[in-house]
Amino acid sequence: MTEPLLELRGLRKAYGAIVVTDDVNLSVLPGELHAIIGPNGAGKTTLIHQISGTLSSDSGRVLFDGEDITHLPMHGRVLRGLARSFQITSILPAFSALENVALAVQARSGSSFRFFGDAAQEKALNEAAMEYLSMVGLAPRARVAAGLLSHGEKRQLELAVGLATQPKLLLLDEPLAGTGHEESLRVVETLQRLKGRITIVLIEHDMDAVFSLADRVSVLVYGRVIATDSPESIRANEEVRAAYLGEEEVV
Repeated sequence: MTEPLLELRGLRKAYGAIVVTDDVNLSVLPGELHAIIGPNGAGKTTLIHQISGTLSSDSGRVLFDGEDITHLPMHGRVLRGLARSFQITSILPAFSALENVALAVQARSGSSFRFFGDAAQEKALNEAAMEYLSMVGLAPRARVAAGLLSHGEKRQLELAVGLATQPKLLLLDEPLAGTGHEESLRVVETLQRLKGRITIVLIEHDMDAVFSLADRVSVLVYGRVIATDSPESIRANEEVRAAYLGEEEVV
């Protein structure tokens, strides 16, 4: 049996009497795209904070690639290959798309944040950055200032920046939020191309995207995982349908 790349055991986070995540058990297999869905207030973003290391847990464990990383800070998790994109990533609007990704490549290599220096190094950074821009369909926009990109293109750029850290697993927190129809389609197409090449945990409210992309879906309600299964089985799950009644459409 394939060992999980990411495993959550009994994660819990509370603020006083308010329990946000409650004994969360979850496993993510290597190479899969695993979606986490749930009604507003279910605790999804808090759970991503706990996985990424931006928020400590009250109890429970986070295991990644066979190592207990429960008490590692975020930067330690990134170095081990666990990266988060979108709500954490902040692009530099005055820098080109290429420069934004090149800086991420530079950071991953352990170099200092000195952008101009040895010409050979700069050429190597730019070539690597172009590869990541190509992966997300942004190569033609490489020289455009990030601040001038459309909202959807910025989402794609953030994804390229995340990929440039060479993660084993990438956490995506609502990558389609605020995008128009055509932009959403481009982001979904990018994620389709990445499926199987990198392990992805996706939080998303767009159910069409979730069910077209995910290998497995976990449903979080009131801080607890009530179901984990294939998209087809989740669609037919009566408990899931009841949890989403009046909130989301899952059929």
